[in-house]
Amino acid sequence: MANRNVVDISSSTQVVKLYNKKGRGKRIVCLVFSILFLLGGSGLIYYYSVLNSMNYVDISDNPDKSTKKQDSTLPSVDPLSGDGTQLSLTDGELLQDSKVLNVMLFGEDNRQEDDHGRTDTMIMLTIDNHHKKIKLTSFQRDTYVYIPDHGYNKINASYTLGGAKLAIKTIESNFGIKIDRYAVVDFESFIKIIDTLGGIDLELTADEIEYINYQMYKNEQVESRNTITDAPGMIHLNGIEALWYARNRGLQIGEDDNEIGIKGDDWDRTARQRNLLTKMFNDMKNADITQIVSIVSSVGPLITTNLKKDEITALVSHATTYLQYEMAQYYVPEEGLWEYDDNTPAGSVIRITDLNAQRFAFAKFIYEDLIPGGNTTSTSNETTSPYQGVEY
Repeated sequence: MANRNVVDISSSTQVVKLYNKKGRGKRIVCLVFSILFLLGGSGLIYYYSVLNSMNYVDISDNPDKSTKKQDSTLPSVDPLSGDGTQLSLTDGELLQDSKVLNVMLFGEDNRQEDDHGRTDTMIMLTIDNHHKKIKLTSFQRDTYVYIPDHGYNKINASYTLGGAKLAIKTIESNFGIKIDRYAVVDFESFIKIIDTLGGIDLELTADEIEYINYQMYKNEQVESRNTITDAPGMIHLNGIEALWYARNRGLQIGEDDNEIGIKGDDWDRTARQRNLLTKMFNDMKNADITQIVSIVSSVGPLITTNLKKDEITALVSHATTYLQYEMAQYYVPEEGLWEYDDNTPAGSVIRITDLNAQRFAFAKFIYEDLIPGGNTTSTSNETTSPYQGVEY
């Protein structure tokens, strides 16, 4: 059935670009030679072996089989490039800025070995070189959206139906922002990544400790019901413990044979996921280029991505700059722009009450002053505002 309410503004249609890309090729070549010069000799061979070991996917495969040419050019990752112009947000156009890189991060549950698995983690990581910020945007998994060629459903159903590419097309079609690249990590790889990094220190409440302990015991990953014995506060977590922290949306007694009940919902879960990523970034702030290359070599093979090798090299070469950027968080849908709806074919969903307002608010968070007009004040109840760390 054709969708009458959502204008398809996915990557097969026009892209509005705020900055030109003149000289991108020259900048990429310079970046490649810079990092190779820093590594040198055996380090050069090692770095190439790292890139070759990563799991790449074909970015030329058009998921909607459209005959229209797609723009697969990555925005410049050089923070010194670009000439600015302003942009108006209109239907039928995707927003893109050559100094802003948008990468979708998917956490995949593929324990059933399905074609695409399921994803409860959908976070867009934005490197905003214009405003010198790293931005994390969560998409609530029960958000009711139009999935191209499949009709209305929860947003995470797009991943099950068509993997990362359909999920990206769905986000672009509904919210109007161009997604440049993506990366996928399954549960097993997530655990290995955290363990490879030596674990992570996170501030935990008593409920969060109980949740992690119970889930590990229930899923026969540990022998004791009380693996974490620390008092609430800053606690060092290994990979399995960090995974259950990131998956925590509370427990209901009796559901899935749960013996305990803990308050929580998907809003809490997405906040924890952003908190974990923020902590990982902050822990790396003092890393030098050699340490960053070592980290990439360790975790790279555990990630599936459509980033190209030269793009990864460019990102690595600028990593010490990006790690000093301010962190900001947001979530879709924003408070005041949604309501629960129990009467849909998909069951209970989060229905966006004003899609145009949500598109605009999302665009303002990502592009800030490049989107003229509008009120940036939010009614969110997450901490103080979904624009954490952002000053307008």
